[in-house]
Amino acid sequence: MKTRRIGTAEVSAIGLGGMPMSLEGRPDEARSVAAIHAALDAGVTLIDTADAYHWHADEVGHNESLIAKALASHDRGSDVLVATKGGHLRPGDGSWTLDGSPEHLKAACEASLSRLGVEAIGLYQFHRPDPKVPYEESIGAIRDLLDEGKIQQAGISNANPERIRLANEILGGRLVSVQNQFSPAYRSSEPELELCTELGIAFLPWSPFGGIKAAGDLGSSFAPYARIAKAHGVTPQRVCLAWLLAKSPSVVPIPGSSRPETIRDSAAAVDLVLDADELAELDAA
Repeated sequence: MKTRRIGTAEVSAIGLGGMPMSLEGRPDEARSVAAIHAALDAGVTLIDTADAYHWHADEVGHNESLIAKALASHDRGSDVLVATKGGHLRPGDGSWTLDGSPEHLKAACEASLSRLGVEAIGLYQFHRPDPKVPYEESIGAIRDLLDEGKIQQAGISNANPERIRLANEILGGRLVSVQNQFSPAYRSSEPELELCTELGIAFLPWSPFGGIKAAGDLGSSFAPYARIAKAHGVTPQRVCLAWLLAKSPSVVPIPGSSRPETIRDSAAAVDLVLDADELAELDAA
């Protein structure tokens, strides 16, 4: 497995997004644990989660607890950087709400520490800006957690360039990652990706398969992915991840998965090399 850096941590160039294992329609626990173990067997050493990845109101942190259980039952579980998030909430009716108050973020971090069973969270991310709370106050809480040793590294999610620069300033230059939506169908975060590359901050695309359907069922807008995939004898999803990796050495995609076979396919993207013409075609698609 090829590696990339998130701050001081060297991680697999492809991570695993845990969200599909815990929301509505989730698989049984055994399949999710098998998927996490398959990721570790494939060399994945970055798993992204959040306390809001749950279904029912009384199971906050479901995904964190699931990941902790899976890691504890694998001999390479201790090698994984678990990146979790706080500031988003799910009241249990299918909706998402926000609480970026310092009080909530600090309490959420304490709860995540307990569920993950660690003394310090490897990477803690502010999940999404809360319009009711000044951004400076939310990031100030993350800074405090960093200073107190509750978290080892700090990141933000769903941020524009202005907030990336502001967060990095408040954190004293210690911002190590930005997690934004980025995919073939959703490319509006190009400025954020460019800024992260300039600053040496890891860029973690969430929902990286946006627009890419199952192989053989691609719309005309994504035909190049299907054609290039066929030429290499791989899936369009693997082509998508190889395209993302080629965009910048700061990129570390975190495709969501809940099946062993899909995360194995994603992990194999690190070995797929696309030529300049193929990359140009995908950029223009």
